[in-house]
Amino acid sequence: MTTMNKPVVAISSDFMNAFAAIPKQQQNKVLDFITKFRMNPTAKSIHYEKIAQFKDDSLRSVRIDQTYRGIVKRPEAGNVYMLLWVDHHDRAYEWAKNKKCIINPETGGLQVYDVDSAATVEAKPRSDEAGQKETCLFAGIHDRHLIRLGVPEDLLPLVRNICSDEQLDRAARQLPVEAHEALTALAAGYTLDEVLAEGNRIIGKDEQVDTSDFQKALENPDSKRRFVVVDDDIALQEILEAPLEKWRVFLHPSQRSLVERDWNGPVRVLGGAGTGKTVVAMHRAKYLVEKVFVEEHDRILLTTFTRNLAADIKENLAKICPDKLMRRIEVTNLDRWTLSFLRKNNYNYDIDYGERTKPLWEKALSLAPSEPGLGDSFYREEWERVIQPQEITTFAEYLKATRVGRGVRLGRQDRKAIWPVFEEYRLLLNENRLREADDAMRDARALIREKGDILPYRAVIVDEAQDMGPQAFKLIREMAGAERKNDIFIVGDAHQRIYRHKVVLGRCGIRIVGRSSKLRINYRTTEENRRWAVSLLEDIPFDDLDGGLDSQKGYTSLLHGTEPSVQQFASFQEEIECIATNLDRIRQESGSLQEVCLVARTHELLRQYEGALQAKGLATCLIRRSEAEDRRKEGLRLATMHRVKGLEFDRVIIAGVNDGIVPFEDAVNSSSDTAIQTELDIQEKALLYVAATRAKKEVLVTSFGKRSRFLH
Repeated sequence: MTTMNKPVVAISSDFMNAFAAIPKQQQNKVLDFITKFRMNPTAKSIHYEKIAQFKDDSLRSVRIDQTYRGIVKRPEAGNVYMLLWVDHHDRAYEWAKNKKCIINPETGGLQVYDVDSAATVEAKPRSDEAGQKETCLFAGIHDRHLIRLGVPEDLLPLVRNICSDEQLDRAARQLPVEAHEALTALAAGYTLDEVLAEGNRIIGKDEQVDTSDFQKALENPDSKRRFVVVDDDIALQEILEAPLEKWRVFLHPSQRSLVERDWNGPVRVLGGAGTGKTVVAMHRAKYLVEKVFVEEHDRILLTTFTRNLAADIKENLAKICPDKLMRRIEVTNLDRWTLSFLRKNNYNYDIDYGERTKPLWEKALSLAPSEPGLGDSFYREEWERVIQPQEITTFAEYLKATRVGRGVRLGRQDRKAIWPVFEEYRLLLNENRLREADDAMRDARALIREKGDILPYRAVIVDEAQDMGPQAFKLIREMAGAERKNDIFIVGDAHQRIYRHKVVLGRCGIRIVGRSSKLRINYRTTEENRRWAVSLLEDIPFDDLDGGLDSQKGYTSLLHGTEPSVQQFASFQEEIECIATNLDRIRQESGSLQEVCLVARTHELLRQYEGALQAKGLATCLIRRSEAEDRRKEGLRLATMHRVKGLEFDRVIIAGVNDGIVPFEDAVNSSSDTAIQTELDIQEKALLYVAATRAKKEVLVTSFGKRSRFLH
């Protein structure tokens, strides 16, 4: 047993959940108690009480006031104390009576679990019509391996009797979360070795676990996902100011291993919606400035695709980083960074994002030949998808260019015939002192190379990588300098690609071979909502950002709730009445609509819903392009499908999912290239997928008139 002089007080995530649920008056009393408890947990004023019906002899009740009690783990030896729960005394005793808090003898992690026998009986194997018992899911796995997966020895009979996914789901309330995760992965088809490796629990580990050393156990990655040691009053106050924002404090071991690792070069992390990619990116930034690049002049750049997501990340990052660290982390979207950098270096061109180049295209298209008879959209797509990504400036380069993903084949004579259009367009850009975003990024790269080591960044972290194109990643490579340890950290998910960009990182100078990981546990969305959203993308291949394919295999949520509600109405007014009725129910249940977002495909349609709901007396709050989403503002949130990306809400209403709107036919039909039309159709499905996966609890999908073909 480790010898300690100073008491160590740890707070569990369960305690934080319970704290958030009690009245404010009692919360203040709990804070006073914790302060006193941390100073001297052995003081007589703590009033430890041993409760006879508790199955864990080391659990004690402590008095908060006349009616409220805390539940504390008080080991027989040592100086470690753990706050497990707080509630009205009857409810606190009810929570604690069947709980055990132990150190797992195989993993070394602290575990809190329920040994309620009723639930154990519930999971007995059933017999089929012929009287044959079902084969249990984990029959071939040795007891020791189940324990190493996180199953407490007390619950081995429960696990042995699980024969279906439904029984596994019911057992979730008893099992420690890491055990349920591991068993879910096994049930999904992963091998024992894969699951053990995912949790860093490799078979053959010789180290013996001391099941009495609670201080060492608190350092275990599995323990750190649900226990935090509070060292000072400021840290305590920050934690309990927003106790439900557990992402600020707790990380899954798979997340922590990505964050707190010394990487030999660029890293790519994939993960489905809700798996915590942005959380990992933020904690990685904090870890680097706190532990790796610690000099005052060391800077970290955290960049993403859109302005409002960058603003949201910056606001959330400030919740986990003190000011002295935040001063060394720059958070911005890449287009804004490029513009700012070029202007500081006397760039003589304006950067255009689509509007000012339209008349230039019209002039250039006057040179389009009658043969091969290509539509106007073809030329812009060829420019965006072939010429710009490959940095083509001459006809000779265009002849050699690959055109993968284009539905129209072009021979040598065809390319020769159409090249003057692109040449003219580039001349017009120069004459008008204009650059497109890709040009600007290319010019920024050239400037960095010309001036040498002019950037302060020791590392670049990229969020929502799937929405960035080749020029963006070539620039990021240049910004980070020559490849070195911990230089680039990239998170993304092609299933959420809602813009046209596609990238192969290796072709951009970012080598990730041997440094790739995947997050599989969804922490936001219920399994019911996740499955519905994933069904939209069935049988569609998605890339892994480096030339391979990604899949949804093994993704799961440990949360459960109601199935998404999909409703169709004859008219817009009927749809509005349904939405208003649901909003009234939600407001009665939760007291406000601040955690509800109504999402629509277009700005025009969103304005219609805004007007109709305001006419019914409902306050609304529009989520804007360049602002962080401020949840303190009153009212129902409103956002387009593009703008809601990266955000989360308790409930999401996806309205106007009508034929012609989702998918937005004007967007899909903007191209005459059938290959691109297919790609745009997939992007429209991805938009609906993104919108649905913003919800933590409920999803309501509505349409009026003829509903979208995506809903059939």
